[in-house]
Amino acid sequence: MSNLFSGINARFRGQRSPNSPGPEQQQHAPSPVPPPEIQTPTSTTSVKLPPLPTSPSLAETIGMDQSSGMIPTAEEVLTSYHLPPTKPLWLNCNYAKHIVKGNFLTLSAKPKTVELGEWVAHQVVDHWRMLVTFIRLVHDKEEDGTSICNSRRCPKMSAGANHSFTWLNSRLQPVEIPAYEYLTLVQRYISGKIDDNNIFPCDPSGVSYADNPAFCTPVPESGQEWIGKRSGFPQNFMETCQTIFRQMFRVYAHLYWSHFDDLFALNLEKSMNSCFSHFILTATTLNLLKKADLEPMQPLIDLWAALGTFPQGSKAFEVANLAVGQLLVQKAGGPPQN
Repeated sequence: MSNLFSGINARFRGQRSPNSPGPEQQQHAPSPVPPPEIQTPTSTTSVKLPPLPTSPSLAETIGMDQSSGMIPTAEEVLTSYHLPPTKPLWLNCNYAKHIVKGNFLTLSAKPKTVELGEWVAHQVVDHWRMLVTFIRLVHDKEEDGTSICNSRRCPKMSAGANHSFTWLNSRLQPVEIPAYEYLTLVQRYISGKIDDNNIFPCDPSGVSYADNPAFCTPVPESGQEWIGKRSGFPQNFMETCQTIFRQMFRVYAHLYWSHFDDLFALNLEKSMNSCFSHFILTATTLNLLKKADLEPMQPLIDLWAALGTFPQGSKAFEVANLAVGQLLVQKAGGPPQN
């Protein structure tokens, strides 16, 4: 397993892994196609596309019925999710368990004396290190040349029947591609960002810290400010990390909707549940994902809020519909037995 992660955590070792797909070692392969959110013109001759309008999340649009003045019931909200008649296995609370007990929020909250940019960088690298394990389980080919995720089984990158994700081609056009190809591009894209010293500087002398207001008055800095500036991160660092988290979420959503049974057969469903609930807590706590981004996995977020996975007061709990989660628990015959 140590070799599996050798190219992931370069920032915190102060050097680049020789096995990581850096620019010098990828000249034989085509340049990665940036995902839609990161596709911004880099020169004055680039074609500029108007930004797409953002749509409200499902949780935000489900409120009071303006015509009747009635608040929808939990059953009505659950129906509006348009789940398949046979609900996914992961929506049964008996299969939504974790390998450990405790409050994952303590792993996501930034320590007082850690600079926010450093903490966000650490979370990006750490969550990618965990997710890439599950990606390779379904993506890597066996000796016979087959893989669990393939173009026949997953002809597009989807999360159920209601959500699919596109990638921008070389002409900046969104196109649907098989999930296997999407996973290939995601690995290349995220690894390339993490291994880029201009985005994730790995010089130990540049690591900064945050002043603890309990012991001193923070020294104001001059000039324009952004998250991670004092540690050497670029001005668009937070935007890049949000894009990385959005891509990681889409991979998790595909794994749950298309490959949960495969991971269950390998006895890995609790491990993925643990990683994903930690991921959601981190993403919401650090504002790395918007509520609209969470829509494909909203039912599971509701369920975990009802089961206490997301503690009250956390942002993950706030974006959940507790009544829907409680209804899902009821439909499964009560809370899971330990």
